Amino acid sequence: MDFELKAHKFQCPYCRAEISVLLDPSVPRQVYYEDCEVCCNAVEISYEFLEGELVFFQASSEE
Repeated sequence: MDFELKAHKFQCPYCRAEISVLLDPSVPRQVYYEDCEVCCNAVEISYEFLEGELVFFQASSEE
């Protein structure tokens, strides 16, 4: 199956800025940290794809 990266927007849990990330649907479930491009705090990104469709996304603070 061929997958393209999917853009997803969310609000930073620290500063509430709208952030855009690229998610890889070829990885069904992933958890990683990405720094907010506005406030530079580390945001824990969790997501899950099912048959190429995003079925779960969460962005949370480290605290």
